[in-house]
Amino acid sequence: MRRLALVLVMVASAPLLRGQTIPGIITITPQNCIWHSGDNPAWAAPNLDDTGWRPYTQWKLNPDEPRFWVRCHADLSSLRGLAHPAIQVALMAAYKLYVDGSLTGAAGSIRSGRFNMNTIRSFPLSSAALHPATIAVRITLRTTGPLPMGTMPRLDISLGPGSSLSDRRAAQLLTRSDPDLLPAVCFSVVGVIGIIAFGLFLYDPTRRELFLLALISVCLACIYLGYLLAAALVPIPSVVYAIGWSCPALLLAAARPVFFFALARRPVPRVFWILITLASVLFILPVDVCAFLPPASALWLEAFRVRYMLAPGNLALMFTSAAPFVAFWPYSRITRRMWPLAALCFLFGAIVIAFFAVRATGLVNIPGIPDLVSRWGSTVSETEAVVVLCVMATLFALLFLDQRKVAEERATLAGELLAAREIQRLLVPARLDVARCLRIEAAFRPAQEVGGDFYRCRVLSSGIQRILLGDVSGKGAPAAMTASLLLGAAEGHDADSPTVLLSHLNRAMLAGNVGGFATCLCADISPSGSVAMANAGHLPPYCNGSDTEPSSSLPLGLDPNAGYAEISLALNSGDTLTFLSDGVVEAQSSTGELFGFDRTRAISTQSAEEIAAAAQAFGQEDDITVLTLTFTPAEVLHA
Repeated sequence: MRRLALVLVMVASAPLLRGQTIPGIITITPQNCIWHSGDNPAWAAPNLDDTGWRPYTQWKLNPDEPRFWVRCHADLSSLRGLAHPAIQVALMAAYKLYVDGSLTGAAGSIRSGRFNMNTIRSFPLSSAALHPATIAVRITLRTTGPLPMGTMPRLDISLGPGSSLSDRRAAQLLTRSDPDLLPAVCFSVVGVIGIIAFGLFLYDPTRRELFLLALISVCLACIYLGYLLAAALVPIPSVVYAIGWSCPALLLAAARPVFFFALARRPVPRVFWILITLASVLFILPVDVCAFLPPASALWLEAFRVRYMLAPGNLALMFTSAAPFVAFWPYSRITRRMWPLAALCFLFGAIVIAFFAVRATGLVNIPGIPDLVSRWGSTVSETEAVVVLCVMATLFALLFLDQRKVAEERATLAGELLAAREIQRLLVPARLDVARCLRIEAAFRPAQEVGGDFYRCRVLSSGIQRILLGDVSGKGAPAAMTASLLLGAAEGHDADSPTVLLSHLNRAMLAGNVGGFATCLCADISPSGSVAMANAGHLPPYCNGSDTEPSSSLPLGLDPNAGYAEISLALNSGDTLTFLSDGVVEAQSSTGELFGFDRTRAISTQSAEEIAAAAQAFGQEDDITVLTLTFTPAEVLHA
């Protein structure tokens, strides 16, 4: 945090620092240096015969030469009399520094080549070294340049007063940090937006687009804060820096296109998964691999990645950024509510495509197109950061408003469901009114929160047991409302015979203009065992496991002149009647096979719960209602 504060202070004083030279500093130019590949500790000796070494001006990065030495000759006599003379080295590698054969300073591990991102270091000089001296640097290289692209900066050596070297380091830190500051600030705000979006996702886990938006935001913040920390020379280990870039980059490469398709409520096409995989394998994953390889292998893979993999990986990322233009196609079908979100996604995709297109010019030589990275790289990065911040903030605001609307709609729906469940309780009462000569069991399995099946068991004043059973077409709350209308219409008609009652219910349903139709069956069972029954298109009951007379009457709500014939049965002691809705016979397995009449008939002598459970386990498609009745006059006599 102190380093970041220093960066902010220096940015505020940028006009004072830019363009100024710092007095009292000796800079060792490449013309004064020579180099040799290999790693021989004896090359630190000041009297070494280095006539066979090559000029450092001719040095080029060679993946086959991760270890090499640089020797420079300089007259340090002008530093005599200074209170705190020092030498400053700027190098993105592990090294050991020798002045006249004496170890003066070191950074990182010579064996592994790992270093940290504090790549500009100063080391004190002893007064004995302030004369014409040989400066030797033993270097182990494992990277070709900073992430995600760039060239390896040359070794930079300066000498002078410690305070002047600190000022020089501060000026270089400013130059390095300035291009990353605005993007880092913008994407830090984006990261905060992401954390809030993740909180909304935890509140409603069904909103997958909120999770993806949070993931994109946090990944962008991590990547650009990493850039700023490295530019601010915060001593982050190079391995941590590499993984801290590659892991968010991998998540971002996948989350960004998936977000657009999730927002459009469409599956991600296979071609985009292929592009995401190519971008990850070519552009990002090698960074993780390099972080754990030995120096020679890491340098070779890094050089191979820069030369052959970065350009196609960058191209794959550019194509994945076109996801919003595909996700919302055809544009004529975009709803009015979705147009603001779609427009923001188009803008997001366009600015990211432009970013990768500009970066492509720095990766490959395109005939007729100059290297736009060196010209406009900082401008494009800053523009992308500002535009993405505005887009993400607006996207979040729109999704937040949509979340509130969805929450209000769910609250309204919850109230409606509560009312519907209360209606359902009236349609399928848990407690049955049963005559003493009968045992009745009921089982009900709705296909949704509420269903259209209904039944009513009532002992009439004459001692007759009346059973009214029905099934309204459709499902859910509308069907439940129609069922409640029929039950309400049946009230006060206890003196009607089953045929008269069904005719009355038919007229009531037509008068209510509720639409659809309903099957219904009414049965009156006397204490003597005689049964008078009328059926309006409902499944006839089973008697002792056998079929009874089928109905030829129309369901309720279709014909105002429909008539309903009376069917008579006689029950003996122990006989059973099984009433059920068509949800039992229409239960369907995963292969499309129906439960059917044969299976239903075979289990019709079982309890209501067993029949309902068997149909439901087979594959419920509709409301399931089962009533089983057993005639027990002997129990009445015994009582």
